Amino acid sequence: MAKPTYSSTVSSPLGSLTVTATETAIVKLDWGSRGASRPSFAADETPVTAATLLAETARQLEIYFRDGKFQFTLPLEPAGTDFQRAVWDFMLAIPAGRTRSYGEAASAVTSVSAEANARAVGSACGANPIPVIIPCHRILAAGGDAGGYSGKGGLETKRWLLRHEGAYVPSEQVSLF
Repeated sequence: MAKPTYSSTVSSPLGSLTVTATETAIVKLDWGSRGASRPSFAADETPVTAATLLAETARQLEIYFRDGKFQFTLPLEPAGTDFQRAVWDFMLAIPAGRTRSYGEAASAVTSVSAEANARAVGSACGANPIPVIIPCHRILAAGGDAGGYSGKGGLETKRWLLRHEGAYVPSEQVSLF
């Protein structure tokens, strides 16, 4: 039986973010609003632990958007395969302001999957259910190119997050030679 979830929408410089949690962990962060800027559950039906967790997540997101070097300290429970979770754990270990390549991530998780390669890591990044907090934006393509970004705003959002953290920002120009 699935755990009940609760959600709340918070404002950010990138637009609305909807955070979903169980009573014990954050399970999802969506780009956009679910139509409300308050929790999507009745206050008298909200477990104190879920309400507290959602409020703490909103507080930490607010701090992060003021200070790109802030490190989140939230309990996370992203749903995914063992390989995806290994890639997400790799991303969580990248400090703010730093980047790694898809290839470096693949090398780091080869013990989890013999099929680990840069393309598989890219797919895991695209499947990340908790972007920003699990920093898939810190993974770049070979040679420092931006690669891809599945969040709202695509590569411009990725570049914004990297600039905000003081990291190397891939050029917006593509070299043909």
